[in-house]
Amino acid sequence: MNDVRKAYGEIEAVKGVSFSVNEGEVFGLIGPNGSGKTTTLRMISTLLRLTSGSINVCGHDVTGDPDKVRGVISYLPEDAGAYKTLTGRAYLRFMAGFFADGEEYEKMVDAGIKLADLGDRIDSKVDTYSKGMARRLLIARAVMPSPKIAIMDEVTSGLDVINAYEIREIIRGITKKGVTVLLSSHNMFEVDMLCDRIAMINEGRLVLTGTPAELKERYGAANLEEVFVKAVKG
Repeated sequence: MNDVRKAYGEIEAVKGVSFSVNEGEVFGLIGPNGSGKTTTLRMISTLLRLTSGSINVCGHDVTGDPDKVRGVISYLPEDAGAYKTLTGRAYLRFMAGFFADGEEYEKMVDAGIKLADLGDRIDSKVDTYSKGMARRLLIARAVMPSPKIAIMDEVTSGLDVINAYEIREIIRGITKKGVTVLLSSHNMFEVDMLCDRIAMINEGRLVLTGTPAELKERYGAANLEEVFVKAVKG
């Protein structure tokens, strides 16, 4: 994305942000709540129109060719939910129907069930799932169509330590299968463990980009939280 801006009337939520994501990496967009992370992901996902600038996803412009962009990405928002009256299996079968039929449909459903890894609970209703179980199901739904890029917003928000760890392991497994992951988080310790490269954003502006190790070394910091504070305060 290049010099991307998003304004709501006189309020500019994203102020000239530029960064690139390499194929096959986990790229983290990090910053405090209200910094513009979700707005940026929604523009990349074609859900919000850019005020100015450009975003290219796998050779497709999000403004000029949004349908082709949607064909190569999946987007999992922080507040995503599944149909609570369906079982996990029925939910995956329902969602797979939007992408495939016949043998490909069955393969997609099988891939989703394997990825969710819910055991016998795959046949329980979603409204009986813990938050961690529901998040696993939603990640499976997002990844089973084999997108080139999986975009995830605050994917471990509200999860306990064990569930957050399991979700991170799922994300690592996704990249080994060739899926590029772009995620946002305000949890900088988590991003340090998970991401190959990161972009730090604050008040709609890009602050820093680089690998976690590079940024910590540059600022003589023990962790990314310390890097962020030093970068913002100058």
